[in-house]
Amino acid sequence: MPSGETTAPLPGDVLCYRVAVADMPACSQGERETGSPWKDELGLEMYSSAVTLSDMEMFVFPELLYALVLANIMSPRLWRWREDPWFRRIGRLSPGRRIMRLKQYIMDNYDFNLDLETWGLTRKQRELERFRKWIDPRVIAESNALFGYEGDRYYFDLDIRRHFGLDKYDGDVIPYWKTETLEAMDAFRFRPGYARGAGECVSLSALYAAAVFVVCGISLDDIFIMTTPLHSQNFVVVGDGLITNNRRVLTKTMWFNGSELSMKARRALRHERVTLVGHRTGYIHQVYQTATISEEAYRRFRERLTEFLQADPAADLLINFLRAHRDYQNCFQISHRHHGRTRYIPLEVAFHYEHGRPYRLNDRTRDQLLAEIDEMECFAEPIEDRVCLEEFGDWFRRQTSRAGSGSVDELARLMDCQRSRLPQVMRDLTAFLKIEPRLPDPRCKRFVTRSAIEIDPDMSREEIVDRLENARAANAAADLAFYAFRDLSICDWRPFLKAAVERNPVILEGTADMSDQEAFSWLCSIPDESIYDGTRLAQPDEVWNFKRGDGVEKALCAADVLRHRHPGKAVMITVMPDRAVVECAGILKWEFVSRKGLQAELIVAG
Repeated sequence: MPSGETTAPLPGDVLCYRVAVADMPACSQGERETGSPWKDELGLEMYSSAVTLSDMEMFVFPELLYALVLANIMSPRLWRWREDPWFRRIGRLSPGRRIMRLKQYIMDNYDFNLDLETWGLTRKQRELERFRKWIDPRVIAESNALFGYEGDRYYFDLDIRRHFGLDKYDGDVIPYWKTETLEAMDAFRFRPGYARGAGECVSLSALYAAAVFVVCGISLDDIFIMTTPLHSQNFVVVGDGLITNNRRVLTKTMWFNGSELSMKARRALRHERVTLVGHRTGYIHQVYQTATISEEAYRRFRERLTEFLQADPAADLLINFLRAHRDYQNCFQISHRHHGRTRYIPLEVAFHYEHGRPYRLNDRTRDQLLAEIDEMECFAEPIEDRVCLEEFGDWFRRQTSRAGSGSVDELARLMDCQRSRLPQVMRDLTAFLKIEPRLPDPRCKRFVTRSAIEIDPDMSREEIVDRLENARAANAAADLAFYAFRDLSICDWRPFLKAAVERNPVILEGTADMSDQEAFSWLCSIPDESIYDGTRLAQPDEVWNFKRGDGVEKALCAADVLRHRHPGKAVMITVMPDRAVVECAGILKWEFVSRKGLQAELIVAG
């Protein structure tokens, strides 16, 4: 674009801009299959969404999920993890143990955060209208809890609006949950009440996927990201498989251990449809007919995940099941030889004795645990109306195939619980041993071949960035990754500017009671430090939340505030290598110091 030329706003768009030729990225000027991707209305919406990365934006534009993973892979912060003493000699460990070491690092350094204050609020109708041209609002309503989706009854039994503190607002108000980059996750340390980094579930799954690649050296071929309407998890094809769940990691053994953690992790895959699966070869989405993921990669994912989610019946799994389902414990008793006599113990009593002791009912310490149970809590004869756990376990051990409906019926006939609950126990036990994931059906999709992401864990960061930059013209996720990465020296400014002045409600709320001069004074008072390195930029709400920003970022904050306070007045931002100047036509002129080395002229039309 020639210097000084101003683009005309798109229909319904209030933004226009001009940028010096030296700042225009070559790749954004090139033509792709549908032309320069940000120049039409759909492209501008998608590329600006790569900056804000809200949960809904990822649902509508599925390429964004992997774009965030790639942005984290490019992050110098992530590569510095490899220098941490915690990861010294990590290459000597097995792949599974490497990931467990990574898990502890993430547990120690990041919290799960899903509050309303961080990224503010929006309205259902506004968001539905925003995407109406590209996706049916009814589809969104059926796929997102805040729009009416009720796949997992647990949340609705809690009253989801009350659970998240939304009950004080009218029913149209919903959270503007955004997915954080690694830099934004780390910046939570600057917020009151946070001693370490933080992020929501999609942020954590994207961080895990990137770190498993960069720190653990696992190929992207083996890393799959899966989202449901309420959650995001990863499946890593290592050994029997691993699932990441928020900050934690579950092996197949842990998946079936009956702990509160594993039962919560199971809930998403038992009750929810998997809306989206992302991979280095592409994605498959419940809504869209076209799938860009490799058919072979998706077949492998489905087979390995299905194997992970089912287990052969074994006595220890029975104990795990009953540990998780406490209401069924009063159907069972345990027999135990003690001082030459057989005594019978209610199962719930035995489980109670596990607390605070290093012994467990389903390992080699079982006899030690049972020996500690007080005689007053034991019976000399079998307890009426209870099934003997040993007899039940013997039946399990005789099985050579997975528990099916026939074997369950057989067991129900052999052992009668007078409480008539055994058939229900067996139904839930069968469900415990096998989850059928509700994945996008490949038979209903049209698979198209796209250029895949071709990077290797043995590459240096610089080699990976070069490889991704060369892939931008052919791979949408790679191109969008640079917008999620926020490097304005190699990205067009217009999507970033659109996101800055349209989707940052927190700073507007925070400065609502300030005069223009007070807002300027506040911006001048916070440290001139960006949470992003180099020529990368934060959005206004990140500056407000983390109370720091470079001069260019402060100028964008000012433009956002002034645009909303003075409708009809154009706001101009002049970005120079060492400073940024904001002018609101005929009202004011503010200047901030910058170290970003960027150069551009931006206009936000009134």
